[in-house]
Amino acid sequence: MQETMETTQAMIDHLAAVNKILEKYNYSEAKLVPILQDVQAVYKYLSKDMISYVATSIGVPPSRVYGVATFYAHFSLQPKGRHIIKLCDGTACHVKKSHGLLNALYEKLNLSGDKRTTSDLMFTIETVSCLGACGLAPVMVVDEEVHGQCTPEHAVEIVEQILAAEKAANK
Repeated sequence: MQETMETTQAMIDHLAAVNKILEKYNYSEAKLVPILQDVQAVYKYLSKDMISYVATSIGVPPSRVYGVATFYAHFSLQPKGRHIIKLCDGTACHVKKSHGLLNALYEKLNLSGDKRTTSDLMFTIETVSCLGACGLAPVMVVDEEVHGQCTPEHAVEIVEQILAAEKAANK
C-alpha cells in the first residue's frame, strides 16, 4: 500500500511540474517544441505518458507530439543517465582516434552501441557529429564540461572521479 501511495505522489509531482511548463507557454500548440524541451530538461527524456499528457493538454493528437519528438534528434524517448557523456565523431576527432575513447568508456561502463545508458541510469554515452572544438580533438563533453585532447585513459579517469564523488555524496 505504501509503495502505491509513493508512486501516486510521484506521478502527481511529475504532472505538477509539467503543468508549470504548460502554463509558462500558455498551453500553446505553437510552443510545442519549447514545451517538449523543458519537459525533457526536467525528466531527461520524453515518456509515452508525458507525450500523451502534453498532447491532451494543448489539444492536439498524441501522434502529432510523437511526430515532433521523433523528428528532432535532440529529443529522447528513452531514459538518460544522470551524467551525459558526448563524444565527438567529427572529422578532426575521428582522425585523432575518438573511437578509442568510445571503446574505453563502453568497456568501463559495460555499454555498447545498442545499450548507451547504464542500468543504474548513472551514465549515458552519446556520439555527436561535431562539438565545434576541432582544435582540441579528440573532444568529450561530460555534463557540459569540455575535455579536449582526451585520451581513453583520461576518459575512464573522469568516469571514475564521477563515480567516487557519487559514492561519497551517498554516504
